[in-house]
Amino acid sequence: MRSIRCAAIAAARVTTRFTARFTALSAVLFAALAASPLAHGANLQISPVSISFQPGQNAAGIQLQNNGDTPLYGQVRVYAWDQRDGADALTPTTQLVASPPVIEIAPNSTQTIRLVRRPGAPAGAAEQTYRILIDELPRGDGQQGNVAIRLQYSVPAFVLPVDGQAAPRLEWSTFQRGGNWHLRARNAGTLHAQIGATSVRFGEREVDLSKGLLGYALPGRTREWQLPADVAAGMPAPLSIQAMVNTRPQSASAAVVQD
Repeated sequence: MRSIRCAAIAAARVTTRFTARFTALSAVLFAALAASPLAHGANLQISPVSISFQPGQNAAGIQLQNNGDTPLYGQVRVYAWDQRDGADALTPTTQLVASPPVIEIAPNSTQTIRLVRRPGAPAGAAEQTYRILIDELPRGDGQQGNVAIRLQYSVPAFVLPVDGQAAPRLEWSTFQRGGNWHLRARNAGTLHAQIGATSVRFGEREVDLSKGLLGYALPGRTREWQLPADVAAGMPAPLSIQAMVNTRPQSASAAVVQD
């Protein structure tokens, strides 16, 4: 346990230096985690890759499996997940608690992280959304000359609304900002939208925006993406959208609007 604490302290000291790297890694890993049934790191597997609390359910678990031949150290943090200005925003929360928060997994072993909703946590008509961040930490045995940040995994967690008929309802649009064209998805529904493989058509051209996970649009929120150059070159023009939303194909149109 002493070595784990040392690793945690070392990681904290380099957090600022590696913020940009963490941000880039998270963007890639969000897609990997949601697009596959099992998350794979160099030696770590995580299952499930998305958690849904049913109404009235107060506990769930994440299984971590170390397939390597050395111990794996890590920390687990929970954040309330929101979206502001078209981008994800994470805020530390105590409404959902992960136990244990610091982990040591022996070689070829598994450990379960227990997630518990604390009394008084919001529940009801609105869906609650969280992100569980799992950081692999460097070994704490002093054998490394330089501190090296390993991987960071992000697991979405949803507390589903009481309404069993809750569903996402996406409204698409395009707009120009700072000389760049963007695509916006506003979720006017009461359930999150997991937006998978997405393509746009304008004129006779069709362009893939993503072959896997494009991102999430949380209920009552918007998510934005900058359009690639080959699409932006044809703007302004109405776009036809083909997207997998919560694993189901949907077609829509995106009108040009003023930002």
